[in-house]
Amino acid sequence: MTMNVSSPVTGSEQTGFTSPTYTLTADSYPGASSKRWVVSDIGGTQTGVTLHTASAQFALEVEKPAQIRQIGSPAANGLISNVPSNKYKVVTLKSVLPASGQLPRGAVIRTEMSIPAGSETYDAANVKAAISLHIGALSQLSAGIGDTVMSGVLG
Repeated sequence: MTMNVSSPVTGSEQTGFTSPTYTLTADSYPGASSKRWVVSDIGGTQTGVTLHTASAQFALEVEKPAQIRQIGSPAANGLISNVPSNKYKVVTLKSVLPASGQLPRGAVIRTEMSIPAGSETYDAANVKAAISLHIGALSQLSAGIGDTVMSGVLG
C-alpha cells in the first residue's frame, strides 16, 4: 500500500493554533491492509493538546480493502448490473475530555472512499479528481469545520 505519511505532518489551519505540526511514530496494526501511526510529539502553538498514550489515543490509521473487488462480466445486453465498490479509509482517533474530572472519550474522524471497481482503470483521472477535491476542500474548510464543531453554527 502506498498510503504513507511523512513526519512531521503540518497540520491545517485552526483558530487558536499557530503552525501546528504532528510527529508520527509507526505503530503495529492487525492485518496487512492497514497502517497506523501515533502522535509522539507536537510543534507550534497548540495549548492543551496531549500526545498519544495507552489510555488516551492520538492516532492516524489508513486502510485499504483486504481483498480488492473486481468488476464483473457484462450481461447479454452488454451492461454490468452489479458493480462492487472498494472502500478505503483514513481515520483519526483522539481522546478528549467531555467535562472536568471525567475520563477521556474517543473522538473519531473518518473519511471513507467508496470507489466502484474498474473505475480506477477506466476512469482514473476522474477518481483522482474526486479525491483531490475532497482533500483540498477539507484542507480549505479545516478552520471553519473546527469553528462549527465548537459553536454549532454553520456560518
